[in-house]
Amino acid sequence: MEIHTLGFDQKKRWSVSHRPKIDSSRTLVVLFGSSSLLDGEDPIAELLHDYPGSLAIGCSTAGEILGTRICDESVSAAIVRFDHTDIRMASAPVQSVEGSFAAGQDIARQLNDARLRGIFVLSDGLQVNGSELVRGLNSQVSSSVVVTGGLAGDGDRFHRTWVLHNRRPQTGFVTAVGFYGEHIRIGHGSKGGWDRFGPERRVTKSKGNVLYELDGRPALELYKEYLGDRAAGLPATGLLFPLALRASASDPKSLVRTILAVNERDQSLTFAGDIQEGTLAQLMKANFDRLVQGASEAATSTSTRLSADGIACTLALAISCVGRRLVLGGRTEEEIEATLDVLPKGTQQIGFYSYGEISPYATGTCDLHNQTMTLTTLSEAA
Repeated sequence: MEIHTLGFDQKKRWSVSHRPKIDSSRTLVVLFGSSSLLDGEDPIAELLHDYPGSLAIGCSTAGEILGTRICDESVSAAIVRFDHTDIRMASAPVQSVEGSFAAGQDIARQLNDARLRGIFVLSDGLQVNGSELVRGLNSQVSSSVVVTGGLAGDGDRFHRTWVLHNRRPQTGFVTAVGFYGEHIRIGHGSKGGWDRFGPERRVTKSKGNVLYELDGRPALELYKEYLGDRAAGLPATGLLFPLALRASASDPKSLVRTILAVNERDQSLTFAGDIQEGTLAQLMKANFDRLVQGASEAATSTSTRLSADGIACTLALAISCVGRRLVLGGRTEEEIEATLDVLPKGTQQIGFYSYGEISPYATGTCDLHNQTMTLTTLSEAA
């Protein structure tokens, strides 16, 4: 397995003058870039021109990760040639949230066969219900298949996102790559690091990703009571106070949901993923040190799933939530430094800040997460 990482910015152009000559049917180009790449100049086409026989996957971001640096209006890329692993692409349109489940099913059906070991999926970040997309994926593949990925971003604008489709940035699509054979090793980890506060409350009225009532009270009214003066900044300040959900008081599994919009008329809150009636919900707030520790724990969880036998190099794909970046501010780079401190020496890392992260909670089928650092590592056994 051979890995090269590189970056592009408007001033210095591509960070390497000579790109590696490793074009092949087992070469994968992974790239993350600004939503502005839908307009005008296209460094993506320049890069992919050198890899006509390779597969390419990528999406827009709320910040690009390259090593331990975070950039905006740039491109971060990895070029990976596998020695023994076969790879295959799939894509499906997702023009509305109602089509999300079908898009996930379609992607999984295109990729599924007996040799499939993992799927890395990227989706339009605005025209999709991430929870339904994940359910569609899970409905078609075995729980032994590792499914990870994320939802494309657009900074803090929430205006337009893209994924690579037919090797060009386009809106309204989901794309994925499948990994096949016995040699591929896929690690994964997803952790948050937020502190919970206030009582757990029962979701008494919701529909899809819209929350109407908690313990019989209007959700927005109750939420504003906890936020106090910060309530005036909703929905933006909602990124600082996500919601933790679990099925019951005895369930150790907890998913995090981020607010996307508020509705004063019906006192509802719209979240980035589904909120099921009957679940328990509790507010969360930022703890800077624990957010960074959460990134480190995600890397630890990922590393424990890597087999060290015969592995010479590893690529880490880091997907962190835009809300974490807004909260951490000038300390944001600490969380991506923390991941590389834990991952095997020599690991190369690229990634992006997202509108949602896709990963198993610990093991088994994948879930949609918000406000987490989610890591996927790719390596090959000899």
